[in-house]
Amino acid sequence: MKRPASILPLLVAWALLGAGCSTVASRIEEKSAVFRALDPATQARLRAGVVEIGATQDMAYIALGAPDGQLKNASAAGLEQIWIYNNYSDFYAGTTMSYRPTVEFNPRTHATFVMLEPVPSPVFGTRVDERVRLTFKAGHVTAIEAAKPSP
Repeated sequence: MKRPASILPLLVAWALLGAGCSTVASRIEEKSAVFRALDPATQARLRAGVVEIGATQDMAYIALGAPDGQLKNASAAGLEQIWIYNNYSDFYAGTTMSYRPTVEFNPRTHATFVMLEPVPSPVFGTRVDERVRLTFKAGHVTAIEAAKPSP
C-alpha cells in the first residue's frame, strides 16, 4: 500500500508565505493582552482601522500595522515620535525601446549580417503618497495628520 504524500512541506510553505503578511487579526493575536483589556467600542474601532487621539502605540499598531517610516522630534516641549504610513501605487511611465541583434544569412550573396530588431518595453513606476502621520508623546497619540487622497 502506498503511503500518502506528506503535507508537511505544504504547511511549511504556507507558514512562510503568511509570515510576512500583517492583518488586523494577526496583530490582534500578537497584542492579545492589550486588545482584551480594551472596551468593545474601542476594539471595534481598531478592527476598522481607526485611531483616535489618546490611543497608545500598541493600539495604533493593531489598527494600522507597522509604520512605513518613523521620525523623532525633540523640542522644548519634549520628545515626540512620529509614525508615517504610506500608500503605494504603480503607474505606467511610458515605453522604452531596446534593440535585439539577430544574425541573418543572405542566400544570394552568401553573406551574413546583423539586423537590429526593435523591442518595445513598458516602463512602470511606483508612486509613494503619504497617507497618515501619527504623533506620539509619552506613548500616546497627540496628533493625527491625514493626507487628502491623490486623484
